[in-house]
Parts: sequence; C-alpha cells; structure tokens
Amino acid sequence: MTRILFVCLGNICRSPAGENTMRDLLQKEGITDVSLDSAGTAGYHIGKGPDPRMTETLEQRGIRVTGQARQFSKQDFADFDLIVAMDEDNRREILRLARNEVECSRVRPFMSFCEEFSNKEVPDPYYGGQEGFELVADIMADGCTGILREIRK
Repeated sequence: MTRILFVCLGNICRSPAGENTMRDLLQKEGITDVSLDSAGTAGYHIGKGPDPRMTETLEQRGIRVTGQARQFSKQDFADFDLIVAMDEDNRREILRLARNEVECSRVRPFMSFCEEFSNKEVPDPYYGGQEGFELVADIMADGCTGILREIRK
C-alpha cells in the first residue's frame, strides 16, 4: 500500500484539492492500493471542510470533494511514504519537523510531478478570485497524473 499526504498551509484549498483529485484519478484507474490524506502546516482551520470555492471548482469537474482540515504532525512521517508540499514555505516547515534523512526523503514539491506547468509552487488561491481556483485545479490534474506515473514505476 502506497500512502500519500498532500500538504499546504491551512488544509482547505490546495492540499484537499490534491487529495480529492488524486482519489478521483485512482478510482477512474481502478487502483485501490493507495491511501490518501491531506494536512496543513498551520492550525488555522482544524476541523473545517475544504473551502467552498475549491469544492465548487472541483465538483464542476466531476470530482467528489471530502475531507476535514488537520495539522501536519511528526507522526505523518511514519504514516506516509510520500509527503507532497504545495510550496517552498510549507516544504521547509515540514522538513523542520523531520528527525532524520529517511523522513526528509519522503518530502517532495508537488510541482516536481507536473509536466504541463512550470511554476515553482502551487499558488495559494485563498485571497484571489475564481481564476485562481481554476488554475489550482488544472495544476492538481497535471501533478496527480505525474504522481500516478511514479506510483506505477
């Protein structure tokens, strides 16, 4: 079983978009041996569901959205094989909690899986308009396809 964790700041926009996009992709491919979750490096939104704007954007694409915000913890290094950070600030925060090189090796930037987008980071759509949520959804589709390619290797 491959276990993947998507991580952003508050766990209501980007990381649940990654988790739910990946889940949709896996279901369409009939892949059942992958476990998914998402978390935030900050505790701003613990217990809340995904942002309604992100939810609407994904649901318009046929992606069912579930989840509840939680904060990243040191235990996640033991619980996940791949920890995908949406931007450099969150990647650094995750690595700050790592206790050894094995834990550090599990952390990868989400954008490293993308082929269509060359951004260095997944932009945070929280304070912008709808176009930001659409862009994030497009980036998630690209990167999750890349993660699936890697899982299959």
